[in-house]
Amino acid sequence: MRIFLTGATGFIGSRIVPELIAAGHQVLGMTRSDSGAQALQAAGADVHRGELEDLESLRAGAAQADAVIHTAFDHNFANFVANCEKDQRAIRALGSALIGSDRPLLITSGTGIGSPGHGELAREDVFNAAHPNPRTLTEITGNELLDKGVAVSVVRLPQVHDPVKQGLITPLLDIIRAKGVSAYVGDGQNRWPAAHVLDVARLYRLAIEQCKPGTRYNAVAEEGITARAIAEALGEGLGIPVKSIDASESAAYFGWMSAFMSMDLSASSAWTRQALGWNPAGPTLLEDLRRMDYSVAA
Repeated sequence: MRIFLTGATGFIGSRIVPELIAAGHQVLGMTRSDSGAQALQAAGADVHRGELEDLESLRAGAAQADAVIHTAFDHNFANFVANCEKDQRAIRALGSALIGSDRPLLITSGTGIGSPGHGELAREDVFNAAHPNPRTLTEITGNELLDKGVAVSVVRLPQVHDPVKQGLITPLLDIIRAKGVSAYVGDGQNRWPAAHVLDVARLYRLAIEQCKPGTRYNAVAEEGITARAIAEALGEGLGIPVKSIDASESAAYFGWMSAFMSMDLSASSAWTRQALGWNPAGPTLLEDLRRMDYSVAA
């Protein structure tokens, strides 16, 4: 297939490119920069110049492809709601180029949106539109396109990691570095799921190859790592104290991240593994945190 990939030079997208090419697909990767174009060409991909805000560039890229994978997202979480609305516009633009065809569109959201509540693991067969994560808007938009006949499916991401980046943990690291203390809320037993970035890239390939409209896939290798274990790994890496703080102190300590810090986001990928034959084998989150060079951002 000729696959249009947004976010092609990003943390996950740059791993999806070689994964697709090695499997015999052609990649049309979107980038807005000269350096991004050079990286894509070096990887063996074709270049499409565009950006999330340029909806016509999204439509034009999708129109040239047999399938679309959408991983681009503005990760400035201080403007999270606005960026989810931007994602909605981008998905609608991509979908508009696919209406009336069976060409698949694979979009990206978060595992928490599959949480049924009551402490249960998030699952692929659950869509919790009331979840406080504003990225529910992504899946609401995907459902709108499904109703219009677009072959939409979803990859839900946990904390995607390697020894350099780890999802929400990367901005969390900046916060605790500035505070000089690695904190967790309460007993720190709330959990975050995780998967290594190369395992996630392979899942995207399998999901686009085995397109099943309306399906949701949880890119989860580990169902949940406790907030306390994460805080301890970061504290050890930075050589700073680790402590528990009360929920009433969370906003002052974590700022915009406080909403995430008490959430239990644990998630299952049992159905995904069975449906796609996906067997993640990469390092664990804590292994990557222990291997990270903490002096780089100092």
